[in-house]
Amino acid sequence: MMSKKWSDKELVEGVLSGDKKWIKRFDEEFRRSLWSFVEKRVESREDVEEIVQDTIWVVINTLPNFEFRSKLFSWMCGIAKRKVVDFYRKKRIKTVLYRKTPWIEEVADKALGPEGESVKEELKEEIKKVMKEVGEGYREILRLKYIEGRSMGEIGKIIKKSEKAVESGLSRARNKFKKIWKEVKR
Repeated sequence: MMSKKWSDKELVEGVLSGDKKWIKRFDEEFRRSLWSFVEKRVESREDVEEIVQDTIWVVINTLPNFEFRSKLFSWMCGIAKRKVVDFYRKKRIKTVLYRKTPWIEEVADKALGPEGESVKEELKEEIKKVMKEVGEGYREILRLKYIEGRSMGEIGKIIKKSEKAVESGLSRARNKFKKIWKEVKR
């Protein structure tokens, strides 16, 4: 990492003040080093960019929780490491999902084709419809897991349940989503 211009404390306080100059300084201070950290773990440049961006966003939004028990960059690398793990988990889930439910790949291919935008919008509407029908509790777990990409532990803290309860709830939510999805697709 390059030599630092500001202390961790100055950067955190500056960002927490809401001053855009401090957010820019924060980004300048850590983006390159964070990029190098992620790039060693992920091949695609686009994926590295997305993970770095997600990490910086999460770090900035969770700075009030930073307790200075470690260096700020070490804390950021911990968050980036979890983002990389989530990236590979999602990649694995897609592979398994496409193998077990080939129709999803067909829908994805259509969405990327010439008529992709209309298919994508249609798919979004169908998903919204199903999400409305799964119930508030299940909807929240599905949103936190698949839209926000949260870990089971993070979801547990948010909804004030144990990790095991979240896993069970997520399993039931997925099953309910699948059942309703099949009904909607008839």
